[in-house]
Amino acid sequence: MRIRLTKITIRDLFEGYDNQFENGVTGFGGKLDIRPKFQREFVYNPIQRDSVIDTVMNGYPLSVMYWLKNKDSDTYELMDGQQRTISICEYVEGSFAVNNEYFFKLPQEKQEAILNYPLLIYVVEEGTDEENLAWFRKINTAGEKLTEQEIRNAVHVGAWTTDAKKYFSKSFCPAIKLGENYLTGMPLRQDYLETVLRWISDDKIDEYMATHANDADASELWGYFEKVIAWIKQVFPTYHKEMKGVEWGLLYNKYSSVDTTNFEARFNELYADDEVESKRGIYYYLFDGDEKHLGISTFTPGMTKTAYKRQNGKCCICGNDVAQNQAIAVRLDSWKDGGRIESENCRVVCPSCNFNYMNKGEDVEIHYMQRDPENWNKRTPMVKKFNRKQLLIDGLGHIEIVEKEEAPKA
Repeated sequence: MRIRLTKITIRDLFEGYDNQFENGVTGFGGKLDIRPKFQREFVYNPIQRDSVIDTVMNGYPLSVMYWLKNKDSDTYELMDGQQRTISICEYVEGSFAVNNEYFFKLPQEKQEAILNYPLLIYVVEEGTDEENLAWFRKINTAGEKLTEQEIRNAVHVGAWTTDAKKYFSKSFCPAIKLGENYLTGMPLRQDYLETVLRWISDDKIDEYMATHANDADASELWGYFEKVIAWIKQVFPTYHKEMKGVEWGLLYNKYSSVDTTNFEARFNELYADDEVESKRGIYYYLFDGDEKHLGISTFTPGMTKTAYKRQNGKCCICGNDVAQNQAIAVRLDSWKDGGRIESENCRVVCPSCNFNYMNKGEDVEIHYMQRDPENWNKRTPMVKKFNRKQLLIDGLGHIEIVEKEEAPKA
């Protein structure tokens, strides 16, 4: 790889400038591809755009830009500096005013000063694709940084990536019409494309893109997205704002064949439950049954303190003393069984019992030693399933807990 520093003027850059927006932008006498396939769409806001022009008008230096010289031709691709370049060219084109001044209304001497403004360009030549892309990653450190997906698009540039962007990364792309109610982020920053790639690849995006880099089109990716959206609408016919941002593709991959007949009715029931604080989490809960998704309400400090005093500062499972600031409030009747956040339903346990028993589901398998009532020194290894509520009511003070390996199943 060889890198050389050169200097051109804005006049040189603007010569032959042609902005076809999402279909491409060229300049420098048609020799510079200002928006190559791997570059993002123009996202500078007016303040950033005007700041570039203000810098030029005042004769202050702009940051150096980077071009890649194409092999076997006298043409270039812009690697870094797209948004500064387009801002400059669009101003000279007369597309916007800065400080209420359009370029074509400036005095001749000011126009000439802008057109003769020098731009510093590093030109990368004679590098392999791998070297050029590695350099591209290195220089992506200033200004409007590329997102991870934009960098992936650079690494896996080709017909497949171009077609995928047509579906997911344009201002009026099909993915907006079909799925904007379910996707978060901005298509132009590749958020839609990254999300659907993560879904179809089970979070192995680079591997998937490398496998399909030489495909003629991205019809498989688009077809997958259509199936996911159709499945969502079939399972949950009524739209709720909480559906936006759910990892629908990952759910589809794992659960598309399960019976979801009652999911809509069950969702409505849970949605109306005041103790379910994470309404979006309901969608995950319906598929995997994990209550952590629901953000179930917890006991207030006052309820916990009342239960602690009622139990005389002891864990209701092991019977040992527990400091008040370490006591953990749990439900006697679980949320699933209709237990509510009420003082009468509150019990406190120590951290150890909470870890060992309360997080194991409704039935907990416990290994213990049972003493012979006629011979107190004789103990028999036992194993038994204790119901969660039974543990909270009866406790385990009457048995001796042992490690599993010490007590083979009886």
